[in-house]
Amino acid sequence: DWEKEAQLLNLNMITLTHLTKLYLPKMVDQKRGYILNIASTAAFQPGPLMSTYFASKAYVLSFSEALHNEVKSFGIKVSTLCPPATATSFFVNAEMVDSTLAKRKKMPTAREVAEYGYKSMLKGKSVAVYGFINKIMAASAGFTPRSLAVKVARKMIE
Repeated sequence: DWEKEAQLLNLNMITLTHLTKLYLPKMVDQKRGYILNIASTAAFQPGPLMSTYFASKAYVLSFSEALHNEVKSFGIKVSTLCPPATATSFFVNAEMVDSTLAKRKKMPTAREVAEYGYKSMLKGKSVAVYGFINKIMAASAGFTPRSLAVKVARKMIE
């Protein structure tokens, strides 16, 4: 549904960028500040059947990493939290309750992920990937053939 996808793109990219541009000048003037943007482990590879979501999260990651570099000399810390599938209503809203991803036995809670992101931001981490296996997956994304990454992502979403 185009309306849903447009809302997703607006929230994940346009609104995030707009809010950043609204608050950043005051942080620069004060020579301090924190920005925590929420991407996803989906940001590291293409995602068939959820292409708009995955692509929008890749935007968040790329934008935030670049911004981290641009403003660090002003004392501003920009972090990108990349959580995995998390125990929220996401799967119901995305109509993915029967997906392999949604059927994972142990998903972190939103609180666990939020606390990890907050602590990572305070430490000045540019990218914070929650969970050891997810960190390996994110790091290996650059070495994995894209055709394989797309196939694996599709299996997880189906």
